[in-house]
Amino acid sequence: MASAEFAAVLEQFRSAGGEILNAATVEEQRAAYEAMAFPLPEATTVTPVEANGVPCEWIVAAGANPDARLAYLHGGGYVIGNLNTHRHLSAAISHASGCAVLAVDYRLAPEHPYPAAVEDALAAYRFLRENGPNGAGEASSTFIAGDSAGGGLTLVTMLAARDAGVPMPDAAMPLSAWTDLAGTGETLETRREVDPLVTDAALEGMASQYLNGVDAKDPMASPLYADLSGLPPLLMQVGDAEVLLSDTTRVVQNARDAGVEATEEIWPEMFHVFQHFCQAFPEGQEAVDRIGEFAKAHMKVTS
Repeated sequence: MASAEFAAVLEQFRSAGGEILNAATVEEQRAAYEAMAFPLPEATTVTPVEANGVPCEWIVAAGANPDARLAYLHGGGYVIGNLNTHRHLSAAISHASGCAVLAVDYRLAPEHPYPAAVEDALAAYRFLRENGPNGAGEASSTFIAGDSAGGGLTLVTMLAARDAGVPMPDAAMPLSAWTDLAGTGETLETRREVDPLVTDAALEGMASQYLNGVDAKDPMASPLYADLSGLPPLLMQVGDAEVLLSDTTRVVQNARDAGVEATEEIWPEMFHVFQHFCQAFPEGQEAVDRIGEFAKAHMKVTS
């Protein structure tokens, strides 16, 4: 049974009626999303950096290994979200994993539609492999993680890296990943009445702005339709109350069919990107702790 703290946050969302995704303009959506940001945890340093031309931040917990590096790709439907909205989550992952986190401020639609986000994410990942929070130097371990659109972008970034001959990260952690911009998943229907955050209309609107006429089943926009062979071990977390639940379950099956080690975690009662609320209810922190454990399990040991 979910915690009382979770129940209180859920009630707030139900009362708000999806004000973030259903706001009238992109500017209003972006402002509402920023208002959901949490404070930065103590013992965390934040250092702005240009990663091959992409604005980013190194977010590093005290005691984290600067050579173990994780690129974090924020959510927001490729339209909203930024470093401010996800700084606390990036920091929480740094604390849990012991990695230096490179939070990536990739370009957003509608100003910069597909493939701008993919180009920026790949550029930042290339940078992370050769540069850390202390300057130039090769990484000992690398990871990519992201939520919602950033979860789909996590997968696409690895596909772009694979196709460009860039080495894979040691593991990746897509959270509540949006992997099917064509919207064919069955849970868009079966979870519609229980999902307090995400609606068909919001997904369709953001997909249209991002794709800008590109086929929604293009595998570099919707990794559900991609050949996933060669990807590293995956940890995919998703809530059972999400309309995007089947965006995770189908990708996990596709990954396994392609010979990829894929761990699926379906969290009972949880809504979309519940990890964002790691400071508000214990289930969010427990999920972040699992992300940290997964990274540590795949971290290369250096002498």
